[in-house]
Amino acid sequence: MITLYGALGGSATVHALADAWHRRVLADPVVSHAFRRFEPDHTQRLAAYWTQAWGGPADYTATYGSESDLVRMHSGNGEHEEMNRRAIACFDAALSDAGVPEGELRDALHDYFAFMTTGPMYAYHESAADVPDDLTVTRWGLAGRLESQEP
Repeated sequence: MITLYGALGGSATVHALADAWHRRVLADPVVSHAFRRFEPDHTQRLAAYWTQAWGGPADYTATYGSESDLVRMHSGNGEHEEMNRRAIACFDAALSDAGVPEGELRDALHDYFAFMTTGPMYAYHESAADVPDDLTVTRWGLAGRLESQEP
C-alpha cells in the first residue's frame, strides 16, 4: 500500500511543503501571530510530524514528544475559525509552492490538513489542560484517515 509519504516522494518534498507552509503562515496577517512563538526548528518538527502521520518514519514521537504534547501547544487559544480557514488556505497554496500536482494526492493532503486544523488541533480551544495524555498521531492515506493510528 502506497503511503502519502511515499506518494510525495519522501523527505525532500515533505520538508519543502513544511517550509512553504511555514513561510506562508508567517506572511499572513491573521495566522502569523500564532506561529511566531514556536521553536526555531518548527519547520523540521512539522516535517517530522507530517512524515509520521503520512506513513513515513515515526521520528516525530521518537524525537520531539507525544501527540498530546503537540495538541496542548495548539490548545487553549479560544475560538479562531477565521485563523483556521486562513491556515488551510496557506496550506493549499504551499502545496503549489512545493510542486504537488492537482489530483488525488493533493486532495488527500488538503483533507488531512483541514481535518487536523479544525479537529484534533482545535478540539481543546478552551484549555490545554483538557487535552488527554493518551492521544496518538492521526495517520492519513490517500483514502483518508487510517484506522490503525500507530505505525
